Amino acid sequence: MIVIINPNSTHSMTTAMLETAHKAAPETQVVGWTSAGGPPAIQGEQDGNAAIPPLLELVKKADGAGARAIIIGCFDDTGLSAARALATCPVIGIGQAAYHLASLFGQRFSVVTTLDVSVPILNANVSDYGLAKNLGRIRASGVPVLALEDDRANATEKVKAEIRAAVREDGINSVVLGCAGMVHIVEESDDISIKLIDGVQAAVRFATML
Repeated sequence: MIVIINPNSTHSMTTAMLETAHKAAPETQVVGWTSAGGPPAIQGEQDGNAAIPPLLELVKKADGAGARAIIIGCFDDTGLSAARALATCPVIGIGQAAYHLASLFGQRFSVVTTLDVSVPILNANVSDYGLAKNLGRIRASGVPVLALEDDRANATEKVKAEIRAAVREDGINSVVLGCAGMVHIVEESDDISIKLIDGVQAAVRFATML
């Protein structure tokens, strides 16, 4: 069993991640848990810090229930190091999984995320994972996380506009979608001319290998 833990309290995002996971690994048992004690969305360091305590309780619960792998369903990789210290099974962050998969598709990738407040966190994570040399740019689309649920059509077009800018300007081989709420964009981007990498799909595929 693979457990995807959504560190925010928006259940619809958990559902979307779970649907993507089932498509990526249809023969694998994958369940999704929502952190009722987390913030509605994780946008920046303050939200991330608030999300960690209830997230870690769910990590302990999943590990105790016999999870073969745990996926942290937040692109900031919220609480990832602390979760790995608690669990006896592999713990995978969707951000880290996406960056490593992107590095296999070519020398350089850019990331399109939500708001400017997330950019420093993601830059630091890419550097910590040893992939700074592969990074073109972290780009903020100006789309709040919850807008990907509440105003999906407009939010999607803004994200896609930023993806196109990355293709034109960054000299890259792929674009990483920098939010768990962007899982639908891969299937809605036939008009995008570059490889798009979703962290949920990447994490599920790494989890099944592990």
